[in-house]
Amino acid sequence: MTPKQALESGLQLDIEAMEPALRQRIEAEAKTDWSPVQAPTLNDPNAMVAMVNANAVVGLVAKDSNRDGRTDILRGDKVGVACTICHTITDKSVFDLKGGGSIGRRLDGPAALTLNVGKLLATAANSRAFYPNLQQTFMGVSIGRAPSGLGPKSTEAEVDAYLGNPAYYPIGTFDETQDGNGNPVKNTPLFRQDLAAPYGSAGEFRLLDDISNASYTTNLDPTTLVTPEGRRFLEMKAGPAGRQLANEYAQILRETGVTGFPYVQAAMTGKVGDPASPVGRRVDPKKLLDMNAYLDSLPAPAAPKVDERMAANGREAFRTQCTQCHNVDQSRIVPPGLVALKTLWPGYRPVPVGKRGDSKLSYILNSRGTFDDKMIVVDASDREEKRGNALPLLLDLDRTNLFLHDASVSSLDSLLDPRRGEKSPHPFYLADAARRADMVEFLRGLQVAPR
Repeated sequence: MTPKQALESGLQLDIEAMEPALRQRIEAEAKTDWSPVQAPTLNDPNAMVAMVNANAVVGLVAKDSNRDGRTDILRGDKVGVACTICHTITDKSVFDLKGGGSIGRRLDGPAALTLNVGKLLATAANSRAFYPNLQQTFMGVSIGRAPSGLGPKSTEAEVDAYLGNPAYYPIGTFDETQDGNGNPVKNTPLFRQDLAAPYGSAGEFRLLDDISNASYTTNLDPTTLVTPEGRRFLEMKAGPAGRQLANEYAQILRETGVTGFPYVQAAMTGKVGDPASPVGRRVDPKKLLDMNAYLDSLPAPAAPKVDERMAANGREAFRTQCTQCHNVDQSRIVPPGLVALKTLWPGYRPVPVGKRGDSKLSYILNSRGTFDDKMIVVDASDREEKRGNALPLLLDLDRTNLFLHDASVSSLDSLLDPRRGEKSPHPFYLADAARRADMVEFLRGLQVAPR
């Protein structure tokens, strides 16, 4: 991969992390036509290696495989992935590729809305190894955006075709649950997390450090699912389908020569299935709490200047129609309760699709459409909560081009337009176009008061 290809995939390049000579070349070449003649560094895979080694490709980490804590030189075959890949952008001070990544000073916290995770995963030499995060077929049922699911015999080319199709794996989303459903959800901001709770679009985590731990021990290392604890977790969550997923994944790892896993350093601790230790593992607790403090401290982006008259009108409409769920003042903590799926989605008509291995959890249910796909297997019943959605932070909305957790709406105006239908998810509308424009102006201008 070249730096140019990285940007085309939506990755962000931190100009301040590059060594001076490389930085100068990148700054100069960004002003050209980007051809190999005019921009040789941007078209050079060796430059990409140098950037990864310098921690200048946001979210990609060169790491020693001997687990001794040393940072090693990337040999071109392996990189690690960090939280920042989905939750950091740059200030675009050097370059901004329309629909892709940018080059500039890094800004931790805002969602990477142009990141093409599917395309990036498809560049891997063994994309089949991401099997738990792909759409599969269990007992004749395939749930997701694609017309049919993948299986243990699917070829690398078939997996890459799935990952590289934005209709199946939309840009700006990440399939964050290892459940065999094709359910990529939109990348979310990670600033001012002291105002956000619970965590996860289904509210499955009460604590920020628990969702961080789950990200490291399952999302960023799905091989934990074929450990004895991971298998027990899958069976608790999905019964026979969970056993099938574990067996098929183990088969793929054997066939493709994946060994030495699991890779993330974590202590064997806790109860399998608990939000604090889903697969019986927990990474360094001090690092988790340090990250809590960092994410709590990250400032929300400043809102753009908006039309004051329109925003005032929109505020009044918001106060009368939206405050049953949302705060007017974004400096207050987001209401921590979940909104029941049936309340949020009048068209929700679920049917049973399978049995769990833990009777204390909710039923495995599926309804037509994509809005509930994230919650078919994963929901908040682990902590004795209802199946529903956590409320989002209403910040950085001017930059946002994806709305609702399944990224099914592309603008604030569309979100509030009754033409979406009374049975659609989040059917809270303003029929009058002028009132809708006022509401959009108000939402665009929402921000947190300085501390």
